[in-house]
Amino acid sequence: MRFTKPAGWAAAAGLAAAAALHVVWVCSPWPFDDRAEFTRTIGGVSEAEAPSAAATATVAAALGSAAYLVAAQAGLAPRLLPARLGRLGAATVAGVLLLRGGAGLVSSGLADEPTTFTRWDLALYSPLCLALGTLAAYVAKNE
Repeated sequence: MRFTKPAGWAAAAGLAAAAALHVVWVCSPWPFDDRAEFTRTIGGVSEAEAPSAAATATVAAALGSAAYLVAAQAGLAPRLLPARLGRLGAATVAGVLLLRGGAGLVSSGLADEPTTFTRWDLALYSPLCLALGTLAAYVAKNE
């Protein structure tokens, strides 16, 4: 039995949820009380070093595009690209997510002093990237 559609649905839903969070974060530090706590926890930087609203919106657009590419490759959304380009897009999404997840585990795991960000990176951010990347890779390879 092929699991391409369920894998595509899970990956696209996760990517779309991440995109939606980034859209919220353009205007709000939700679910945190203030911007300083938000940037320290989510980005591992001070409030002064936080990405701009435009950069956050760009990440939201990239994540939304990634969700579409995986969903289309899994046959869950209309294919607007030629098959080879759609497969390459889904594979690129997988590669970026797997690279982010692996690099996050290494860099946060080797941090001299644990921070709020490194703890979250090891517990959630990097494993989530690895899971979504694995699902996207499965979709890219099997559809």
